[in-house]
Amino acid sequence: MGMDMVTYLRTEWIAAALCTNQTPREAEVCLQLGTEDGRAVTFIPRTVKTLLTSSADEDGKISVSARRQLKQNEENRKAAQVKVIDQYADDLAEVDDETVDVVISLQCAQRLIDNGRNWKRSVQEAARVLKPGGRFLWVEQTELNGESYLSYIENLCVRRMPSDDVTETSATDASNDEDEGKDNDDTYPIFQDIGWDDVNLVLVPHIAGLAVKATDPTQLANMAAREEQDRYAELSMAAFERGLKKRKKRRKKKKAEGTDTSD
Repeated sequence: MGMDMVTYLRTEWIAAALCTNQTPREAEVCLQLGTEDGRAVTFIPRTVKTLLTSSADEDGKISVSARRQLKQNEENRKAAQVKVIDQYADDLAEVDDETVDVVISLQCAQRLIDNGRNWKRSVQEAARVLKPGGRFLWVEQTELNGESYLSYIENLCVRRMPSDDVTETSATDASNDEDEGKDNDDTYPIFQDIGWDDVNLVLVPHIAGLAVKATDPTQLANMAAREEQDRYAELSMAAFERGLKKRKKRRKKKKAEGTDTSD
């Protein structure tokens, strides 16, 4: 389904500003969900070293025209190296877990729907490949088939499922968890520090925002436990040193008293 020119131009301007201003300077790897042209090369800062692609098309491949635009923009901008990867945006099979600093989704969700793919799965895949603390940037339609894009991101959780010594994670939508009496203590939100705003002056409602991938609370708990252990160790060492000083003072005092008695 095509987009009207007013909405297209406005969302393009917002997307460029979002990618430029909200990509951290230390970010090195950026992945785009649903690459359809070469605009992302010019949107991301020059500090980004690598841009990875994915497709929202039915065949999961980057089109010839998109490849040409990506190459031209790469040569003209002389910044990020573009790695063209033929993979579905909702199945990033060529990207390992927690290897990407920034994921951008610019008008990808509706194209996935139009081509019979799963836009929710694309958000889950973005969360999987992002490093802890990595950023997910998006400019998408506010609602897709009656479902809120923002609400899905806000309610996306990971459930930890321990099996012996192995801890697995699986993405779940907390808003759809209707099991009565279900214990949600073993879940935590995938994204934290979510910021967003409605895109104004458009005919089709859109939303732009960013979300930071949360750190596993188990890791945070382990870090806190180690810090607490270190603190107790420092207190114990300080107490030992104080006791040692006191014992030295007592020995000196006894020695001095013995000397006075002999005199």
